[in-house]
Order: sequence, then C-alpha cells, then structure tokens
Amino acid sequence: MIKHPHTRLVSLARNALSPLSGSPLPRFVLNAFLTGTLIVGFSSTGATEADSLAPLVVTASPRAMDHRDAPASVTVIAGEDIRRRGAQNLAEAVDGGPGISLSSVGFTRRGVNIRGMQPDHSLILIDGMRISAADDVIAHADFNLGWVPIDAIERIEVVRGPMSSLYGSEALGGVVNVITRPATDIWRLSGTVGGGVREDGRGGETQQYAANLSGPLVKDVLGIGIQAELQKRAATPDKNNKTLSELEGREALAGSVNLSFTPSSTQRFDLRLSESKEERWRDTAAGPAVYESRDDIRRQHYSLTHRGEYGALESGLRLYQSELERTNRRSDQSASAPPQRLTDRVVDGHLSHPLGEDHLLTVGGEYRRERLRDNAFSDTGREQAAHRAVFVQDEYFIGDTMLVTAGARADRHDVYGWTLSPRLYWLHHWTDSLTFKAGYGEGFKAPTLKQLSSQFSTVGGGGRFTVVGNPDLDPETSASYEVGLAYHDTARAELTLFHTHVRDLIQTHCINNCGAGNPSELRSYTNVDRARLQGLEAAFDTPLPLGLALSLNYTYLDARDRGNNERLSHRPRHRANSRLQWQARQGITAYLRAEHVGPQVTGSGANRERLPSYNLLHTNLSLPLREPITLHFGIDNLTDLRLSDRSDAFSDEEIGRFYRASLTASF
Repeated sequence: MIKHPHTRLVSLARNALSPLSGSPLPRFVLNAFLTGTLIVGFSSTGATEADSLAPLVVTASPRAMDHRDAPASVTVIAGEDIRRRGAQNLAEAVDGGPGISLSSVGFTRRGVNIRGMQPDHSLILIDGMRISAADDVIAHADFNLGWVPIDAIERIEVVRGPMSSLYGSEALGGVVNVITRPATDIWRLSGTVGGGVREDGRGGETQQYAANLSGPLVKDVLGIGIQAELQKRAATPDKNNKTLSELEGREALAGSVNLSFTPSSTQRFDLRLSESKEERWRDTAAGPAVYESRDDIRRQHYSLTHRGEYGALESGLRLYQSELERTNRRSDQSASAPPQRLTDRVVDGHLSHPLGEDHLLTVGGEYRRERLRDNAFSDTGREQAAHRAVFVQDEYFIGDTMLVTAGARADRHDVYGWTLSPRLYWLHHWTDSLTFKAGYGEGFKAPTLKQLSSQFSTVGGGGRFTVVGNPDLDPETSASYEVGLAYHDTARAELTLFHTHVRDLIQTHCINNCGAGNPSELRSYTNVDRARLQGLEAAFDTPLPLGLALSLNYTYLDARDRGNNERLSHRPRHRANSRLQWQARQGITAYLRAEHVGPQVTGSGANRERLPSYNLLHTNLSLPLREPITLHFGIDNLTDLRLSDRSDAFSDEEIGRFYRASLTASF
C-alpha cells in the first residue's frame, strides 16, 4: 500500500536520496491488454515477507521509492547477477531484460535498444549523472558502455519509456542508470581472477582481474570505496577471410574511488573520481587495401554531491564533469588522427517538500555545457553549447492505494530554443499484490554539436559524398503511452503494452550534385523521418520446489516507418528469454538461460532482406570452495550458433561456444 508523503517519503529519502537525479491507444493495444489480463491475472493473496523487502529504485522519480510504486516500467539488475554472467560491458549486463535488445552499431560493436528505439535514443547515467555521449558524435561508437568497472556496479536500473521530464535530452527511449557500490560500514575486500576461451581456438580469449576495497575511515562519518579492473580480449579473425576481424580486440584498465562523508543523519556528501583507459584494435579494409585500425579511449568522471534533509524539506545538489577522448590510428597512415574530445560540465539540484497531507512537490534545475574538439569543425576545430532546464513534479497520493504523478521539464538550447517534456502517470494498487499502471510521456533528443554546426564538414561513404551541418534542425521527439498490470507475491507477473510515436528523426539527404556515383555529392541533415513503435512486454518469475526458480519474459514489437509503413530494420518482432535456476543449501547456484530472437528485416527497397529467427543457450555454475573462495564456471552459446551460417545479411556475429571461469575471494 502507498503511504502519504509525510510518513513514508521522508524515511525513504533517508535511506537513498535521489541521485538525479499524441493520439489515443490503437485498437490492437486495447484488445491485447484485455486478452493479457485474462492470461496473466491472479487471485489476490496477502503480501509476503519478500514483498516488504522489495528493492528501492531511484531512476523513475526524484526520490527513492519501492519498485512497486515506481511511476514507470523499471527493470532492476543486481550487480552479483551481472558478475556471475561474466558481462564485459553495460550492453552485456542488461541484455535479456523485457523490452531490451542489442543491435549492431558497426565495427563489430553493439548498442542497447529499449522498446525498439535506436541506441542513441537511450540515456546512460552513472549514479543518476550524465556521461559524455560519444555515440552521438563518433561513428560506430559504443564507448558509453565502459565508464564503470563491472566490479563497481551495485545494480542497474533500466526505465523503459521516455524520461525527458526528469533528465532532458536523449531520454526519449528510456534510461539506463548504473548505481555504483556504496562504501560499507565494515571493512570488506574482494578480488576476482578469470578468463575465457572459444572452443574453436580462433581468438577472442578473455582475461579479467578485479579488486574492490571498502570500509569506514571514521565509523558512521567517513567511508571509502576503491575499485580497480583490468579486462583483455583478443581479436577474432573472420572465419571466411582471416585478414579481417570478426570481433575487435580490447584491453581496458578502469578504476574508481568514492568518499562518503555523513556529518549527521540528515546530511551526506559524496566525492567520486573514476578514470579508464582502453585500447581497441581490428583489421579492416578500404577497397582492396587491408589495414589495422586502433582506438585509444580515455574516460574521466569527477563528481561532488550533497544530499540533505531539513525537517520535511529534502534537497540534492551535484557538480560533476565527464570527459572522453578518442584517438584513432591506422597502420596505413604515418600519423595518428587528431584526438576527438568531448567534455560535459553539469550542475543540477532539486528540492522536495510535502504539500498538505496528499502531495509531494519537487522542483529542480540543471545547467550543462558540452564541448567537442574535432577537426571536422573546419573553422575553429571545436564547438560548444549550453543547456538550461527547470522541472517540476507533483506526486498526488489518493488514499493509501493510488498515486498520480504529473511533471514537466523545460529545456533551453543555445541554438534551437525551448523544448517542453510533460509526463503523467497513474498507479493504483487494487490489492496488496495486484497493481494497475497507466502513463503518458514525451521525450526528445537534441541534435548533436556536429549536426547543428555550420562549420562541420566530413567525407563519408568511403569518399563518395560530403556531409555538412545544419543549424536549423529541431530536436527528435517522441510521445509514448503505456498501460499495464503487475502482480507481486510469492510469484510475480507483469504485463505492459506500449505505443510510441517518434517524430522529426534526423537523417542526411542530398542538397547538391545529387546522383549515384557522383563524387561531389553534398549532403546535409534534416528532420524528415517518422516512426511508430508499439508492442507488449510480459514477465513472470516464480519459485519452484527443490530450490528451483523460473524466470520468463517476452517482448512483441511492431516497429514501422510511418512514411511507407515498412518494418524498421533490425527490430525483431518477437524476443523471449527464460532462466531456470537451482539454489542448493550449500550455496551452490546453477542456471540454464535461453534466448529466442524472432525474424527481422534488414536493408530497404530492392535491397530489403528477411533475417531468420535463432536461439541461444547459456549455462552457469557458482560453487563455493574453501572459505572465502567461490568458483564461477559458464558456457555461452552452448549450441555454437553462428549467425553467418543462418544468413550472410546479419550485420553482427555471435562469438561461438565460449567457456569462461573465474575465482572470487571475499573477506
């Protein structure tokens, strides 16, 4: 049951203060919702002890709240599960959740899609804070996925659906918020050593070394957490042409330090410093010439935050900076390309206070300055822009069973002006176990500094054309509806239907010397495309006898170009994931995980092709050895599936049957 803000909200804030943090539904949605209600509906029973321990989430609202009360569709992924799976980056960590998929971004890399939205339409946060959006300005980049050592992750919260009403630009598809481990109240030390090999021995071997130290410097006042991690992965040559890379090689060293100062029970300061250095390499070709391409990537993130309570008033203030620098080197060139450097400096804050017995009002603001250094800016070699924003949110508690959340954020950009992002969400606990949710929200993504700049010019398509910027662009926008049911008891089930319109998608088009094969063709950016994405998400978890537990989720997605009503490329209509886990009393844990990816299409017009469905199987065993050591062993892609054997039109590849093992010691 929902409690009023003057009781429950203040206590929740003390546990985890915020990290800061259309058209009617189509008939198919209503029909599917009614059908799904009959399928997934359960009889009501009382709340269990497990319910009272439901996790808090901090991404769907400016305050921490029970997962069941969140005004959004949220998936929480525990850090221990991520490490048990042997995830190497953020994409691998979130893969397999409802509404979540991975897609190729080129150069053998993958990005995160939420509800069919492309990777750059999802905002990635670290403890609620932005990072430099390299994916926006560096072609084929997945550099946003490696800011935090895997060993430093406490959990990941994925919000499916637009959240620009709180976070502004890029949150039109959803938000992925990485919550890092806090300092512990007693000294703890853990370390992990691991690696993996392909069965066919064609490369791709991995190594991983991680350490985590945390504890109090001054008991109940000052705590520290230190994490360090080294990851290595060998390049994998292409099966059919060994001079080219099927998967790139990678070596990454990352570390972070966080200090928590709590002078009183109502005041807290956090200082966090993190840095990583990464090298990627792959063999590729330009025409008949084969060469090695290397990327050197450096990331830095610094933040200082304060959270406080003053009676019923709760506040949050943050100052932080993130910077990413990338230098590319090619073996067929004598000198490295000049580095590209992205820098974001941000200050934001919020205030929350109950209004009367039934309302909790939150107001806040943000100032962000982004800078980009890139030789593609012909005049100065750099561009910058300032973003200013204010937001307001009201949570209206109607009795003990209903919560209505209404909010809006106004963002102002130096070039294109103001953008307003409203949101309305209704949550009703019909019983202690059964909850109904319905919401509407709008999101946007600002044009990148390159897209907006009149001095931007670059050669594309292997020299076939030139692309220039356009200062008259508007933001890409989305309007999304969702409605759902959630049942939380010993078993848990959720059913959500969503419908999203995306407008003003930015694409390049020819503006001069147009024509196939014309080497002087000139292109620019324009707002032209529209898309519609709608579908269904279902999830079910239940304990079984003999220490077994079953988890299932399924996503149906209908993603279409509204201009020609064609299906969007690389959006499978059906995705399903299942996991059967066994937990023994001796601490042994084992699971078998299955993925199904349905048919999809690629290309357009006469080059359009249908890609077949495929299935993947993975298994894992965690075995406690002599105290305090645990062995983790897993096999990914048990059936040794190769996508290229199913169709040459797949734009990425699975790594093949892969064996991995690690030892973890905790003190």
